[in-house]
Amino acid sequence: MGLMDGKRGVIFGVANNRSIAWGIAQQLHEAGAELAFTYLNEALEKRVRPLAESLGSKIILPCDVGSDDEIAAVFTELEQQWGTIDFVVHAVAFANRGELKKPFSQASREGFSLAMDISAYSLVAMTRYALPLMPEGGSIVTMTYLGAVMAVPGYNVMGVAKAALEASVRYLAAELGPQKIRVNAVSAGPIKTLAASGVGNFNEKLRTMEERSPLRRTVSQDEVGKASLYLLSDLATGVTGEIHYVDGGFNISAE
Repeated sequence: MGLMDGKRGVIFGVANNRSIAWGIAQQLHEAGAELAFTYLNEALEKRVRPLAESLGSKIILPCDVGSDDEIAAVFTELEQQWGTIDFVVHAVAFANRGELKKPFSQASREGFSLAMDISAYSLVAMTRYALPLMPEGGSIVTMTYLGAVMAVPGYNVMGVAKAALEASVRYLAAELGPQKIRVNAVSAGPIKTLAASGVGNFNEKLRTMEERSPLRRTVSQDEVGKASLYLLSDLATGVTGEIHYVDGGFNISAE
């Protein structure tokens, strides 16, 4: 029997087959989970739908996480089709490319607010609408990065948004623990994804990881998927409010 046999959940954030969320989806599917997926717009639907269908998914829904109504519509549909869910994967983040390129002191009010809304507040909104579908408990996992706790050149406003995301994980975990709902984050090292292309000097960050991490290499999409699978499964029933680093130990050696 698979580790996730009989469990159902939704994944927000797959953009293409190089997405961290896709690595998580593959691991969950192989472990026996039934998955639902969301996509932002028609352009992304053309990428997401074939991937979701390749894993046997029958629930593939539009969702702009900047809209409470659209988030609510996703969970309403999940309730109608499944009744309950066991897990949520939040792998969504966004900041305007221009905000990442300019010095952090020059971040605009609008750009700052947008990064916080999409990258951090969306976790709170998803959790709120997921709660009624988790009467027996469940697990929620989000994606963060080292830039939340250290100043990483070129990460700028996104680092601050990720710091807010990590704080949200702790507050949600403390609130929802009595309901047997666990909330954790996976802090992945630099991986070549569509989102990473907007971060300045990204290739330099990859080289730094390879030189300085104890493993002397970057981590893979599959490795992040396996760590997320652990947190979403019953193997981690005693783990909540944690930031789980999957970065080759770079956080240990970074200065």
